[in-house]
Amino acid sequence: MPTYEWRKSSYSPDGSNCVCVALAPDGTVRLRDSKVPAVVVSASPRALRVFVDAVGGGALRSRNG
Repeated sequence: MPTYEWRKSSYSPDGSNCVCVALAPDGTVRLRDSKVPAVVVSASPRALRVFVDAVGGGALRSRNG
């Protein structure tokens, strides 16, 4: 696995239990959970923006709650 410069959320005061983000050399964005760092998700910047906007706009709210 390549080495990335991971950035942790500033909302995590002790640096744990957060989402980490890194920019890959190919321009994709890499995401991982600090509790399970071996699992890495890759997305284009545009796809990540669409996802974040959908979550923020409520489009992905659970139908069960």
